[in-house]
Amino acid sequence: MPEILREHFQLKETIVTIFAREGRHIDAARESIREQRAYLENFIRKDPFFQLTLEPYILLDEEEAPPIIKQMIEKSAVFGIGPMAAVAGTIAGFAVQAMMDEGATYAVVDNGGDICVLNDQPIVVGIYAGSSPIKDLAFQLAARDRPLGICTSSGNVGPSISFGCADAAVVISQDVALADAAATTLGNAVTLQGPLQECFQAIDQPGIDGALVIRGDKMALWKELPP
Repeated sequence: MPEILREHFQLKETIVTIFAREGRHIDAARESIREQRAYLENFIRKDPFFQLTLEPYILLDEEEAPPIIKQMIEKSAVFGIGPMAAVAGTIAGFAVQAMMDEGATYAVVDNGGDICVLNDQPIVVGIYAGSSPIKDLAFQLAARDRPLGICTSSGNVGPSISFGCADAAVVISQDVALADAAATTLGNAVTLQGPLQECFQAIDQPGIDGALVIRGDKMALWKELPP
């Protein structure tokens, strides 16, 4: 197998790590991120409320909205939250699709813990839970021929808005935008003392393959997860 290339790329608030076998695949991911952010920023300039609302956004003119906007609205509405909850996963998904359009069979975009993975060889994806004593965990992913979303929200790690107490709320779905919105929802559901297993009720929707929550020294698993 050729060597896996790794590149760190930042465009304003979007900070990604891109993995690929060929430089042109990394170029495709970068160009996609620039393009999708431009669509997003143009839409927000027209309606700043899109960026601020924490509730489902009502799209009044579908013809005016680019696909990234429609996808963010649709996937976040499943869980009754605002569209920006799905922004990182959606951007990662578009980037991996752009890499696939250039012929990539190995393409990974990690957008601040919201990850889209296309791997034609086994890989390991680590789980970071900040100051939790639960450490050195990872998913072992078998080779696959279509993308997978692995998205994480946290009340204690990173800049994203979370109203919960999770050190890590991880969701897996074939739909990375849906996984991102679900991870936000799951993270919001984690209270300081409540039973972790009950939190998964908040994301019990079609398309969610499995989830994991870490809070302090406790961890709970739900549905189907990789080894």
